[in-house]
Amino acid sequence: MAELAKKRDQAAEHMSDREGKYLTFTMAKEEYGIGILKIKEIIGMMAITQVPKTPGFVKGVIDLHGKVIPVVDLRLRFGMEEMEYTDRTCIIVVEISASTGTVQIGIVVDSVSEVLNIKGEDIEDTPTSGIKLNTEYIFGIAKMEGGVEIMIDIDKVLSQQELELVSAMKKEDSSVEAEAPPEKAVSEEIPPEKTVAEKAPTEKAVEAEVQPKKKLEAEASTKKKVAEEVPPEKVVEAEAHRNRPI
Repeated sequence: MAELAKKRDQAAEHMSDREGKYLTFTMAKEEYGIGILKIKEIIGMMAITQVPKTPGFVKGVIDLHGKVIPVVDLRLRFGMEEMEYTDRTCIIVVEISASTGTVQIGIVVDSVSEVLNIKGEDIEDTPTSGIKLNTEYIFGIAKMEGGVEIMIDIDKVLSQQELELVSAMKKEDSSVEAEAPPEKAVSEEIPPEKTVAEKAPTEKAVEAEVQPKKKLEAEASTKKKVAEEVPPEKVVEAEAHRNRPI
């Protein structure tokens, strides 16, 4: 009886650890999620400086607010087909736990979706079959109304050796950091909401970055739908009425 109660308590604690807010994104038409406390910032694609003698999935480094950030293409890391970057491609800056401390890296994804509040009981353990990815990267599958979310353990995406490699990239490319303006000047140029997002990666700060992207997509979709629904003859009539002499 005591053993059964202990297992039940462990299961409840396990679900509680998983519960929380997750930033969701897409790759190859699949939905993925990362715990929001791991997210530092979301940015659009920018110039990436290539670094020689690195694995193919390591795209190089970027200069972000005077900091050198290594960038990893998550598609390539997961063994997916490489895709040309578009205006929806994003770099998610995450903080990874390493043996020497924490390391910030940028991960390239197809697009960012939204922030979801997922309950612990909605996240099931990773199945032993039917998953294309290396299951070491996955800690569970969340069942949502619109489908499923593959939950990524971002701390396990890179091995210890690979983490040491990307950490060394930051030191080797110190010239980029040396050319950056002083910290005070940088903080003056960055809007307050960005500074808050970096220092305290709350769900509110991340949602503020995700929502404008979704709003633009929704507006574009609405305009397209209206254009398809209005018959051509109505458009001609409207033009003739507007151009008629008074």
